[in-house]
Amino acid sequence: MQTKICKVIAQTEPVYVQSKKSENGQMAKCYIRLRELGGDYEDEYQCAVFGNLAVCKFTPGKTVAASLRFSTHENNV
Repeated sequence: MQTKICKVIAQTEPVYVQSKKSENGQMAKCYIRLRELGGDYEDEYQCAVFGNLAVCKFTPGKTVAASLRFSTHENNV
């Protein structure tokens, strides 16, 4: 896991998805787009946010610290 200091670019509205880990069987999920500090051409990350953090509103331009974990999924199409 990596921790980065980034600027918020955009955030989607939260939706509720099924989850076996939560008490009521649903968990909030949203996507947030983050850009590393430094300028318009720095690396960007599209992140899935789950749980209570997904219902928090992050203003575009706000600086945040994010712990990023990377994973991939293979689809047989």
